[in-house]
Amino acid sequence: MSGEPRVEDLLRELAPQVLGAVVRHRRDFELAEEAVQEALLAAAVQWPERGVPDKPRGWLIRVADRRMTDLLRSELARQERELTAARLAVPGAAVDSDDTLVLLMLCCHPALSPASRIALTLRAVGGLTTAQIAQAFLVPESTMAQRISRAKKTIRAEGARFRLPPRDEFRERLDAVLHVLYLIFNEGYTASGGPQLQRTELADEAIRLTRQVHALLPEDGEIAGLLALMLLTDARRPARTGPDGALIPLAEQDRTRWNQGEIAEGVELITRTLAAAPVGPYQLQAAIAAVHDEAPTAEDTDWPQILALYGLLSRHAPNPVVTLNHAVAVAMVHGPQAGLEMVDELAAEGSIREHHRTHAVRAHLAEMAGDRRKARVEYRRAASLTTSDPEQRYLLERAARLD
Repeated sequence: MSGEPRVEDLLRELAPQVLGAVVRHRRDFELAEEAVQEALLAAAVQWPERGVPDKPRGWLIRVADRRMTDLLRSELARQERELTAARLAVPGAAVDSDDTLVLLMLCCHPALSPASRIALTLRAVGGLTTAQIAQAFLVPESTMAQRISRAKKTIRAEGARFRLPPRDEFRERLDAVLHVLYLIFNEGYTASGGPQLQRTELADEAIRLTRQVHALLPEDGEIAGLLALMLLTDARRPARTGPDGALIPLAEQDRTRWNQGEIAEGVELITRTLAAAPVGPYQLQAAIAAVHDEAPTAEDTDWPQILALYGLLSRHAPNPVVTLNHAVAVAMVHGPQAGLEMVDELAAEGSIREHHRTHAVRAHLAEMAGDRRKARVEYRRAASLTTSDPEQRYLLERAARLD
């Protein structure tokens, strides 16, 4: 027996591997997920007292296997049908290195909605409880439980098998996985609503899972780009809020509080990736984040380089959020009026005309241009549209300064 690993960390690392093994052999995602959760609970209770087994993964698989057998027998009796469940492989056998990736792709099945993909990924691969996921997304636990249950049933109804998709579908499914991890990180870094600006556990989980995918596919440029983007963005987390939880914008942050270890890792990763892999949207976003992070002060930011990178990003992955950020870069290089024209053109298209970020960017640029009245109106409009309490307080404070 060995007591060296921290039990909680070890269980989170092993959870997707064990679930992947059970699903691969038992072919029932919903029951396997329940069985593995019970095995993890048993380990959390027993291991701190008795010590971690020499082969913790094999231990978990054996316990999950026994519980899976019990669940299948119950299902047999309830549905009055006969099923045969094969025993799992001998404990201690070599780990299939792609189990975590296969499990992620299963959770990001194309038949599921984006919200269901996120919930199922956090539950099955991330190991978060239903209550934790519900709290993160500000919905009742019962609602989240129903969402996860429906997702599992959808996967079963689709007849999805636990294996990597065919070669012609692999890239699309991998892109779906990366998008889900990106959304999880963004929700953790800037919560879409509620009293807190950040949900640290979600951002940390997104980074952890992306590290796992990068370890499995180290040559993939977009995976490396996404990991670099997360690290370079997360590095600013300590300086983003004041002691009272108030939002501190990038230009006003104390950069000595930024995580230099994450910045160094992110810069090294994106520098190596850009030189070796075809350029993609996550890599370009990471490159932009690196330019911000390497500037010792806000005034030293290389805005012409950022503007050029946003020009490339707009061609690779055009979307309204990219356009808004592009408009800020245009304003910093060519003046606020040029940026305002871009925002007005975007708003005229209607897609995010009444999104709070559109009004917040317009307010910021109007303030830069010296139009205090317009900036005040736009700040207040943005505040009325956001569901984030820290963002709302910040926007109202900005408006009040212009009275």
